[in-house]
Amino acid sequence: MSWPTESPPADRPADQPDVVLALDLGTGSLKAALITAGGDTLRRAAHPYPAHSPQPGWSESHPDDWWTAAQRAAQDVLRGTDPARVRAVSLSGQMHGVTLTAPTGEALRPAVLWSDTRSAPHLTAYRALPEDLRRDLRNPPVTGFAGPTLLWLAAHEPTTLAAARWALQPKDWLRLHLTGEAATDPSDASGTLLFDPHRQDWHADLLGRLGLPAALLPPIRPSGSVAGFLQAAPARALGLPPGLPVLTGAADTAAALHAADLAPGEAQLTVGTGAQLAMSRADLPEPHGALHAFRDATQGWYQLAAVQNAGNVLEWVRRTLRLSWPDMYLGAQQADGNPAPLFLPYLTGDRTPHLNPHARAGWLGLSADHDPGHLAYAAFEGVALSIAQAAELLNLPHAQPLRLAGGGTVDPWWQQLLSDALNRPLHVTDVPDASLRGAARLAWTGLGVPWTPSAPPVQVTVTPSADRISQERRDRFSHAADQLMNRGRPD
Repeated sequence: MSWPTESPPADRPADQPDVVLALDLGTGSLKAALITAGGDTLRRAAHPYPAHSPQPGWSESHPDDWWTAAQRAAQDVLRGTDPARVRAVSLSGQMHGVTLTAPTGEALRPAVLWSDTRSAPHLTAYRALPEDLRRDLRNPPVTGFAGPTLLWLAAHEPTTLAAARWALQPKDWLRLHLTGEAATDPSDASGTLLFDPHRQDWHADLLGRLGLPAALLPPIRPSGSVAGFLQAAPARALGLPPGLPVLTGAADTAAALHAADLAPGEAQLTVGTGAQLAMSRADLPEPHGALHAFRDATQGWYQLAAVQNAGNVLEWVRRTLRLSWPDMYLGAQQADGNPAPLFLPYLTGDRTPHLNPHARAGWLGLSADHDPGHLAYAAFEGVALSIAQAAELLNLPHAQPLRLAGGGTVDPWWQQLLSDALNRPLHVTDVPDASLRGAARLAWTGLGVPWTPSAPPVQVTVTPSADRISQERRDRFSHAADQLMNRGRPD
């Protein structure tokens, strides 16, 4: 779960190629890259920022931290680069969050993130909707989405909500800061629980029933369109010329799928803070109780099994056990194959498959014989088994491989454990920071320049070992998870 924060400097010839600056606003860091129309990443960098939990179940981030990280990451990748070679800026970012923004563009409060569960009591407003309207949403009502979060803000912070001009997704707040223009794209809009998938616009009837002001929501523009132009002050801060086109961009998963160029029916697993199993669909999927349906970065859709806890759990375990990442992996590998406790990884509740924001994590079956390595192994295995449970809902053909991407899956041992838990082959794609690459592809095609990657990503196929995780151990995990969910499920 670690990656280089900056690529090594490189001498550039006088005839530097044209590039776009791609920015990916993640949960824990902002990544930047300079990417050519041939798909080559010339420089990339990342700068972290914290997420805060001022109360149990809350997850917030300060937009000013995003802007500081954007400046530093952009300055890092632009060092030694002729700014005149940058043709555009494009964005991707974490989904679902809410950034209440003043008419002047400043954030009025910390952003409420996708992993926040405070809105759980307000899901009843969605469950009370007429069945045809619930079906229209194509998504189950879950915490962390903008709609329930706005209901919580209306109930608990009405003065702040009344002062807001916009309620923006994280990447859209950053673009507003760059251009002064508010907008979002269909891939993020479809992940708010406020979107009409048939009209491809905000759902006016739903907003009226929920009592939420439609004026808070920005215009929806195509992911590959120019949303505005870089203003002078942010241009100086980034080290770029003013007036550059800034693309609308896409949600992180949609951007990553755009980079992967999946055909309908193909699926990709991305592991980061959470994990997402996304299957490309040509048409709007039918509703499914525990799966999401979102617009992709072009004209299609994808169906998503969203695993709430993945890299965040491993980072928490590493920090709690006071291990370095190398020691975390080494200890887990040494414990592999030995009797280990089970770990239920629901630190922040669960989305797919259980849809329970109140679930919590824990080790089961601890004994005095267990050491930190056993606890680390159990954490990796618990995350892998929870991903496998979610994957079952996509009903993929048994032998169909999954593509594997994401900064949290670079270790071969971890890749093998995921393959074993899923019991299917994994094609590991050599595409670091796929969301950045997808954002860059949107920029180049939006500018009318063909996207012509010089070579396909190198793939390694990981084949599952069917007997590594016994059926008895899988059954114990499933039974323990079901028991936990039944105890922690809201009325």
